[in-house]
Amino acid sequence: MSDEDYVYDEDTGEWMTASELAAKQAAANTVEVRDAVGNLLADGDQVTLIKDLDVKGAGQTLKRGTLIKSIRLTGDAQEIDCKFDGIKGLVLRAEFVRKR
Repeated sequence: MSDEDYVYDEDTGEWMTASELAAKQAAANTVEVRDAVGNLLADGDQVTLIKDLDVKGAGQTLKRGTLIKSIRLTGDAQEIDCKFDGIKGLVLRAEFVRKR
């Protein structure tokens, strides 16, 4: 099927080109992750903690102002996967970070 072919979109009941339908479906599958002040986060961003956080299982507390480098989005609108020295598999909630 080429991009110039028209296909029927069951959701809207309209005919549209295959490229438009593919773009619409890709946009529907993306999740926007926003930090505590509303900035849009993306993979590779640096964030700063806005609150002291006790890390379960690590026996450590991450202090306010700690810089977390190179975050990864998980597909959930409120979770961020990241690395920090001495802590494996750290997942933070987006409401506790601010984009740097």
